[in-house]
Amino acid sequence: MIKINGELLDQAEGKSLSAYLSECGYKREMVAVERNGKIVPKSEYDDTVLWDNDEVEIVSFVGGG
Repeated sequence: MIKINGELLDQAEGKSLSAYLSECGYKREMVAVERNGKIVPKSEYDDTVLWDNDEVEIVSFVGGG
């Protein structure tokens, strides 16, 4: 199981971070991702694969003023 934003999920295992974000409707340019305590650079989203026991936090940026 993978913990994403505090929720345990099994359908994300083996997927790239980029694929997971796309499936969930996140816009790549509007999020920051931390995996196992380290920030994942956007340039690595395609190559970062989610595995069992990963802990991921996804933070969305909201525009406005």
